[in-house]
Amino acid sequence: MTYPRESTGLLLVDPYNDFLSEGGKLHGLAKPVADAVGTLDNLRKVVAAARKAGIQLFYVPHHRARPDDLKSWKYPSPYQIGAARAQVFAAGTWGGEWHPDFQPQAGDVLVHEHWGGSGFANTDLDYQLKQHGVQQVILVGMLANTCIESTGRFAAELGYHVTLVRDATAAFSPEAMHAAHELNGPTYAHAILTTEDVLTAIGP
Repeated sequence: MTYPRESTGLLLVDPYNDFLSEGGKLHGLAKPVADAVGTLDNLRKVVAAARKAGIQLFYVPHHRARPDDLKSWKYPSPYQIGAARAQVFAAGTWGGEWHPDFQPQAGDVLVHEHWGGSGFANTDLDYQLKQHGVQQVILVGMLANTCIESTGRFAAELGYHVTLVRDATAAFSPEAMHAAHELNGPTYAHAILTTEDVLTAIGP
């Protein structure tokens, strides 16, 4: 695989403290898989390599919860109900802040927050990618079988070349990781790589 700087975007999905930092509301659920595959260190490596290569970085954040978000909604999903109940990534809290190692830098694009699983649905992600000339997207972040998969599927539907990085993400169980990369990923992703594969492909 080749990833031209001019037409490639790195999509960093939900790099929140609640997912990635000790004490985060969802960290304990993701920790066994994340530790097994080296998620945090691999995220650091991919993000650093992308920056060095001049690849545009897009932050693709989940909605930061507020207490009355779903008060008058007709059809919130089970996923949304659970997140609202737990106030995951709550606005104005430490859990809803970026992990210290993934603070946005000048030139990074912060996409509008997504309400469900897909970073494209009801956001400006597609518009931002097109404005930056991006045709190939590399997805990293959390979680493999929810927001990464939903965003990757949507990207493929819109005509982007989609790359998943199997060890720069995590899930709440090994079964969910297996489903994301061995069962579902091959139905839409053009490439499913390891971090080392990506570093080789985008490095000097």
